[in-house]
Amino acid sequence: MVSRPRSFRHPGRDERSTAHRFAVSLSAFVVAVAVSLSAFVAAAGVATAHAGAVRSAAPGTIEVPTWLFLLTGGGAVGASFLLASFVTDRRFIRSIHDWGGTLPSPGRLLRFVGRFVGVAILLVTVYVGFVGPDTQLRNLAILVVWVGWWGGYVASVYLIGNTWPTLNPFRTLAELLPSLDREYPERYGAWPAVVGLLALIFVEVVAPIGDEPQTLAAVIVAYMGVSFLGSVVFGSDRWFDTVDPISRTFEFYGHAAPIARTDDGLQFRLPGAGLSEAGLVVGRDQVAFVVAVLYVTTYDGFVGTNLWAGFVIELVGFGMPPLLGYLLVYLVGFLLFLRVYWWSARLARRYGDTYYSVEYLAERFAPSLLAIAAGYHLAHNLGVMLSLSPTLLDVGGSTLVDLASGATISPPQNPLTLASLPSWFSGLELFFVLLGHLVAVWVAHAVAYDLFPDRLQAVHSQYGVTAVMVLYTMVSLWIVSEPPATPPYL
Repeated sequence: MVSRPRSFRHPGRDERSTAHRFAVSLSAFVVAVAVSLSAFVAAAGVATAHAGAVRSAAPGTIEVPTWLFLLTGGGAVGASFLLASFVTDRRFIRSIHDWGGTLPSPGRLLRFVGRFVGVAILLVTVYVGFVGPDTQLRNLAILVVWVGWWGGYVASVYLIGNTWPTLNPFRTLAELLPSLDREYPERYGAWPAVVGLLALIFVEVVAPIGDEPQTLAAVIVAYMGVSFLGSVVFGSDRWFDTVDPISRTFEFYGHAAPIARTDDGLQFRLPGAGLSEAGLVVGRDQVAFVVAVLYVTTYDGFVGTNLWAGFVIELVGFGMPPLLGYLLVYLVGFLLFLRVYWWSARLARRYGDTYYSVEYLAERFAPSLLAIAAGYHLAHNLGVMLSLSPTLLDVGGSTLVDLASGATISPPQNPLTLASLPSWFSGLELFFVLLGHLVAVWVAHAVAYDLFPDRLQAVHSQYGVTAVMVLYTMVSLWIVSEPPATPPYL
């Protein structure tokens, strides 16, 4: 074969071609974001009307069927995939995910203060949970766990960075205990964490730990006991890095945050950029855990809908015990989520026409689901957190004063609350749902272009995961837009 002489090449042609592709990719990326957000505006407007149960059109409003609202949201995610497919310049994609810099280390003193604060909050929460008032919104333990920790702190992990390795009070106390340093069976992998996460959320749904402070405190003590036992047997590092479901959830969520801990200190980057890293998820057990993180946030919202209330009432009508019905649907739903995701991985291998195994493709695309889980968590909990933050501050200040003075814990009878959120807030919740899915689409796009040398391969490999994301989008938007209902029999 005769190759073309080097002297026949046009000087600067490759450079101009690269610059042209970069410009085209940048333009396509901007268009993708603009069109997706425009589609969101339409979806948000529809959802606001739906959430407010507007059936008869008021002046200046349009009654839109629920199915059209859901298709609009799912179509926005599908459109973002189609437009992101025009972003084909690998250097541009890589430059987005490699952008960032370093931050100064927080130092040992700040880490010591963080550990002290974490343990202090844990001890106060447990103590007040057992001896404080029985009233839900007057007991600091309820407010700390559900408003401060579950609503606010969890959001900070994926919005700012994972500070849990420092604040984790269970690990701080467990490190003070002796350890047998037994070898952890490698065949177990992250499966105990999967079981632990599913168990925690199921207890949160079916047990009255959101209403009864003593029950909540007992669950925290039980969780502490399991953590101490596991740390004594296997060592605290092994237990909290591998088995502990909360630590593992925060570790994964932290990869979506703009601030990350590295061997060289702290690093800042674009939000979601860390989810495209290779080696973040390894093995079927970790794939199952990521799917579980997404599933439990969805199930937690689903049990608060009228559809679920009617369904579980029907199950009980057929003679099934209520708790068994909750558990059965819970486990079947998780297996269904897991099965659908593995189906998307098989589609990625088929349409990507690659020698990569289905398991490896499932591992690489799985982190994109964390962006969806983060967006839904924020949408589902932000309203509660904002409404009850004044209550947390009011009750917290009064309780700490009583503890410091040795007086009986007696918070205000009617603590401060935020009466109502503005009418546009429901649209903001839907924005967070859609934003999480758009980030997930981009992460999957970046992973595909990192894996496949051919552009068509990269695009075709995303068919399955995009279809799953569209499905998840429609389910999440439906749950967020539904009027809240009390789960029956609990």
